[in-house]
Amino acid sequence: MVIQPTSFAALAWAGAASGSAAESWRIGTVLAARPLGVNPQGMLVLQIGALAVETEAPRGQLPSQFQVRVLSLGAQPQLEVIAPNTPEPASQLALRERLPQQNGYAPLLATLDALSQRPALRQLPAYLRPALALLEHGVRTPAEITRGEGLAEAIKRSGLFLEAELAQPHVDMAGLSQEDWKGALLRLASLLDDELPAPRPPSGGNETPPPLQQRGVQAQPRVTLPLEELGDDIGALLGRLHGEVHAALARVEVAQLEATTASAWMIEIPLQGEGGRDILQLQLQHGLDAEAVAAWTLGFALDLPSLGPVQGELQLRDLRLSVRLWAERGDTVHRLEQQFGALRQQLASHGLILDQLSCQRGLPHASSPHSAILLKTMA
Repeated sequence: MVIQPTSFAALAWAGAASGSAAESWRIGTVLAARPLGVNPQGMLVLQIGALAVETEAPRGQLPSQFQVRVLSLGAQPQLEVIAPNTPEPASQLALRERLPQQNGYAPLLATLDALSQRPALRQLPAYLRPALALLEHGVRTPAEITRGEGLAEAIKRSGLFLEAELAQPHVDMAGLSQEDWKGALLRLASLLDDELPAPRPPSGGNETPPPLQQRGVQAQPRVTLPLEELGDDIGALLGRLHGEVHAALARVEVAQLEATTASAWMIEIPLQGEGGRDILQLQLQHGLDAEAVAAWTLGFALDLPSLGPVQGELQLRDLRLSVRLWAERGDTVHRLEQQFGALRQQLASHGLILDQLSCQRGLPHASSPHSAILLKTMA
């Protein structure tokens, strides 16, 4: 069972205001816990360590005293209820290990862009050049992902399903590893591991970001990497690349581990854009609605220099489709709305009934069925 506090309760123990109690909440820490009751808002109040927190009532009955392990921190913490004499699941151990190591693809894509523009690329060791070419091959083009079959292929080769594909009978393992984004990352990481010391994890301060599913979809802008920052030091360049490849690998593996416990998939696809590379983030979820009818929800986020951050959600229930879009810029809202007529015609030609089609200015608050917000206690 996992507990996700929504806030510190009004009741705060001595030491909470000074921060001494909150500091004990670190990844992997085991804390004593007990339920205190239900507040007027219907939220369950728990004493965890030296603090009281509010959370939605869990499905199962909690004992009068138990322990919890801190799985993640940041704006959306996650606490696991520890069953007596039960070892921590291997998936949770792996998730805790990879969360501090992971980072988005944007820094890696910026380094690849800078490499392609530097004469120093010719000085890279010969054994690295095919591996780098293989990774660049995994960056999709807009023409590919704007076709249904192209987007399906990009999702399939996003790294999330590599091991499942490899487990299939009569699979071409060499060919698959070359086509898959994670396979290309693994190959490049292995070559760099043989030549360089272990990379440092990304610097994220004292807080470890929560898993991807808890954050919801987020538009990720490009990282600007001035060419002069790279210099001509090949060793420093390879060290930077080494760390970014491992951070991207951890990112894929966090998404894979989350997919084992939720009926949702968080997928990130690197794209070749104008003058740089971008990231398309997708969240695909399947389930039953209130009337037990199969329903699909597809969320997406993209940040293009020409459009700014754009986010969307498509809900499909039988042949009925609802589409909601958000854009940070007013001119982008206008540009998207100009395409609504053609979109309606195209959807109708495929037999879909459009229940809603809208575009709003501003981005929605991050939401997720697994989300929670932990507020700081004020003195």
